[in-house]
Amino acid sequence: MEARASIRNVPIAPRKARLVADLIKDQYVEEAINQLTFTHKAASPVIRKLIQSATANARYNAQQQGATIDESNLVVKQIVVNDGLTRRWFRPRARGMANRVLHRRCHITVVLDEEEDEDEY
Repeated sequence: MEARASIRNVPIAPRKARLVADLIKDQYVEEAINQLTFTHKAASPVIRKLIQSATANARYNAQQQGATIDESNLVVKQIVVNDGLTRRWFRPRARGMANRVLHRRCHITVVLDEEEDEDEY
């Protein structure tokens, strides 16, 4: 059963958020949360909360369908970091010049899926 969560316009550059997203791709949720807890990047608390939200969504969806879900088998199936809004302004510099300043934002989407146990023969 798939569960997803997303957040929009996070004030972190997408390039920096993708570094953290690549760390946890294809990991179990518990391992991913532990990894994010000890990663010293600005995007790690945001992505950790997003994974916890997707886990809660999976629990809720399973409850609505009358099924049970084993949270220890949830895997980060997909995590996508897209460009968001970019705030642009100019900063005055010497000799009448100006430099453009870009403040980038990103949209992050997490998809969790339950890993199915394969029967060994």
